[in-house]
Amino acid sequence: MRVLYQFPLSHYCEKARWLLDHKELDYVAHNLIPGFHRAFAQLKTGQNKLPILKDDARWIAQSTPIALYLDDTYPEHSLLRKDPAQRRAALEIDQLADELGIHVRRWSLAHALSYSDEPIEIMMGEQGYLRQFEKFSKPILKTLVKKSYELEQDKVAQSKAHLDELVLLLNDRLVENYGRYMVGDRLGLADIAVCAILAPLLHPNGTPWEVENTEFHSPELDTYKTYLLSLPLGQYVQRIYETERNARVDWRGM
Repeated sequence: MRVLYQFPLSHYCEKARWLLDHKELDYVAHNLIPGFHRAFAQLKTGQNKLPILKDDARWIAQSTPIALYLDDTYPEHSLLRKDPAQRRAALEIDQLADELGIHVRRWSLAHALSYSDEPIEIMMGEQGYLRQFEKFSKPILKTLVKKSYELEQDKVAQSKAHLDELVLLLNDRLVENYGRYMVGDRLGLADIAVCAILAPLLHPNGTPWEVENTEFHSPELDTYKTYLLSLPLGQYVQRIYETERNARVDWRGM
């Protein structure tokens, strides 16, 4: 059985889930405990980041290497084109999306946590040790998240500047390709990367970022969502999620 080791709330893990779903491959999404995941990841892959895919005896860490592995091993529903120029362009956009992801995570988490503990609730999962000892684990996890993702005010402000810059750069790349896809004329790695990474800012239905109760929602996030949807890039992400995100596994994992 294929296993994707993940954090449900991570947009990099959403990217990996989408890669597997695009390939129409069966898998189980298995949640790891934040902080404790580092020892597991180091033991299995020699690094400490998620997502990690276990496919039979193979262990592959991080979303882009997972994408390359999947295309090499399961060529049907390819993520990258054979044309060298399109392949190169897709990998460049994927790299920009990965960089963008750092700033999306820091800025969106900082604002979300200033109004609600909902992100922490999602990270804790619906069952397991964190939920069983919630009284103690919740404040510890919140402190760990703030420290791990460097949610200090100056860092958050710097990430906002990088976020704005990269959003406009990706918007230009999309417009250059006539607004339908990031590269070529069908869904591929570049599209999945960009859409998954921007999902925390656009709250697509059926994702961890879907907004069910706006009472305690950050107005800064709402304002930025409106801004994104005024751009071709935001409209594209919304369209791709509505028409081409065919999730086969519940993002909540187990």
